[in-house]
Amino acid sequence: MALKLNIVICSTRPGRIGPSIANWFHEFAANNSGFDCQLVDLADFDLPIYNEAHHPRSGIYEHAHTKNWSESVNAADAFVFVTPEYNYCPPPAFVNALNYVYNEWNYKPCGFVSYGGAAGGIRAATLARQLVTTLKMMPMVEGVMVPMAWNHLDDHKVFHSNDLIDPSAVAMLAELEKWTTALKTMR
Repeated sequence: MALKLNIVICSTRPGRIGPSIANWFHEFAANNSGFDCQLVDLADFDLPIYNEAHHPRSGIYEHAHTKNWSESVNAADAFVFVTPEYNYCPPPAFVNALNYVYNEWNYKPCGFVSYGGAAGGIRAATLARQLVTTLKMMPMVEGVMVPMAWNHLDDHKVFHSNDLIDPSAVAMLAELEKWTTALKTMR
């Protein structure tokens, strides 16, 4: 049975370019890894600021949006977070989504496809790596950075990678497969 990789679009704002980058990575991962890849858009879950009465570690969820998010996270063996950089940080919707559940994240590896201006979202990805460790996740050292991301979009808002981006995606996916296989034994 193939390992399941959720590719999560972390920005929820109108006008975002994250879906274009995530669509590219989804196709790239499907063609360059052994993962069963699924695209997941945080915007589809419409998570308000955390509003459950119980701590996420309890697994007691009252709201349908939390139950749906829990099922999505629980079903995956690994994650790639496609994230922009907002003021040197990952988007608030992503941080909120991380905090919504706890056990569902445990002992799963993750990678980051970051995008933004000249820094390519690397500062947001660096901070996000620290955040996921508190959820007992294993972030990959390898990552994909897309500087000046809007310059990679065509007139139809389709993202086009290049010879600098593709090798980093190959390296991250290879490491992610190793860690996913290893950590699955812990779950």
